[in-house]
Formats: sequence, structure tokens, C-alpha cells
Amino acid sequence: MMDWTDRHCRAFHRVLTRHATLYTEMVTADAVIHGERARLIGFDACEHPVALQLGGSDPARLAEAAAVGAAVGYDEINLNCGCPSDRVQSGRFGACLMAEPELVAECVGAMKRAVDVPVTVKCRIGIDDQDSEQALAAFADAVIGAGSNALIVHARKAWLQGLSPRQNRDVPPLDYARVYRLKQAHPDVPIVINGGITDLDRAQEHLAHVDGVMLGRAAYQNPWLLADVDWCVFGAPNPVASREDAVLAMLPYVEAQLAGGERLNRIARHMIGLFQGVPGARAWRRILTVDSLKEGAGVEVILAALEQVTRHGRVAA
Repeated sequence: MMDWTDRHCRAFHRVLTRHATLYTEMVTADAVIHGERARLIGFDACEHPVALQLGGSDPARLAEAAAVGAAVGYDEINLNCGCPSDRVQSGRFGACLMAEPELVAECVGAMKRAVDVPVTVKCRIGIDDQDSEQALAAFADAVIGAGSNALIVHARKAWLQGLSPRQNRDVPPLDYARVYRLKQAHPDVPIVINGGITDLDRAQEHLAHVDGVMLGRAAYQNPWLLADVDWCVFGAPNPVASREDAVLAMLPYVEAQLAGGERLNRIARHMIGLFQGVPGARAWRRILTVDSLKEGAGVEVILAALEQVTRHGRVAA
């Protein structure tokens, strides 16, 4: 979810669910240590519970970055061993680390010693020609043995040779049963399943076998599905009753960010999918996309887009 789940996206998603844990984009350990922290890992208090997702393969640097993340208030530190992009491989982190479970275990151990918050790992079921049954078992045994508090598993292999990052999101077949068997092998460790889950009915089916479900692209492209998460998954009241309520609840955050010098388009782009599939969605998308780019654009753009949806609901989506 690089370039997607930034702080503005997370603030918007938090309007829709109070209880789901939100994850940052993957940030390299070196960037956390040496980069502009306010820009790279800054977050709003409204985002809790929120996890910082790190990339890297050097135990000492990951431990230092994890300590920074914990110090600024993240509720969880997650090590990404699932991203298949070329630039990630060249830096020796992401999915290629599935081939080095002992190194990942060393990284997890170093991070655990550096922080008091949970340390978790996100991975695939395997890479390239690995036997996914053996590979995932060995990887899980290593990182859980090192103290990982949970394992988040994308139920596809990552083909680092032969498939693009985009193809790796859809082409390798899903193997949910493999993740279920991992949970059976580790009954005392939280196992979260990821990959190809597009609605809460399917999520509920998975929750009969594992401890949690991670939603990625589905939640971004159709964020309204998050509005039922609190009730369906956590048994708590949903925070908003309608899409209009969600828009209005987001406005104080937008106003505060604009007052601090942020541009509207950087926030509004994450809200474009809110009215997906309902009359007026096209007008909503058009106004947010075009008018939010204008110099000095403010919350009036969002309100104008909302008015188009409510007044002209017969516009084709």
C-alpha cells in the first residue's frame, strides 16, 4: 500500500472505524533514522490504534527505527517481508527476506529488545520456487521463536522472478488453507490473513479459522465497507450512519491540515472512492479530483461535491 495509506488516508479510515488497527505505508529503517520524521512517520492522535510498518534487513538499524516509532507513539511495529517490488528487492528487504528466515528472526529479536510495544511480521506464503508448505512453516517458526507477537500472511506466493509487482497482487493463486494450517500449528500466536478479501462476509468466514483479517486495496477503493467493521467484527456501534456523516466528520481534520499548510488534493484523493456504486459518485469524483487541485482550495470543495451527490443522485456512477 505504498503511496496509499499515508496519514490522511488513515485519518479518513479512522472516521469509518474506531477499532480496526491501521497500518502505515512501509518506511525503510534508514529513512526513519535519517529522514524527515514529521513527514515520513508523523501521525494524528485520532489514528490510534496505528502500526508503523518498517522495511529493512539490518537488525541494529531496524531496532533503532523501531525505538523511534515506539517513542513517537505507535501502538505496534510491523516488519514487512511481503512487498515484491523491484526497489524493495534491491534494498534487501520485503518479500525477498522469505528466503532468509534466520536473518528475519534476528531482526525481530533486535526490535523486540528495543521496544515494549508489539512487534509483528507481514509476509507471503513463500517466494518463487519455494515449497510454500515448508517455507512458510520454517519462516513462521523462526520469527515466532524470536518473539514476533503476530504474523500477517498474504495468502499468495510472491514471484520475484517473472512477475511485476502489480501482477504479484493478482496472478499467483490464493491458498487460504495454507494460512489456516499455519494457525492450527500455532494456536497461541495471532495469525492474520490477507489477500483477495473484498467484503466483510468473506472476512467473517476467515475469522472462523484465523485471528484477524487485513484489508488492503478493497478498503482503499471502496472505503465505505469499513463503516460496518466495528459492528460486524468487534460488536461495537458503527461510528457513522451514512456516507454524508463520514464526510462531515472528516471536515475538522481537513480544516486543521489546511491551516497547517497542507494542500486539499493530498487529503481529498483518499476520499474519492467513498460513494463508489451509488448515484452521484461520478460528480463526487470529478469535483474532488479537479477542484481540489486549485490554489487555495478548501473544505468548500468537499461540501460542493457532497451537495452534488445529495442533490443530483441520479447522475450515473
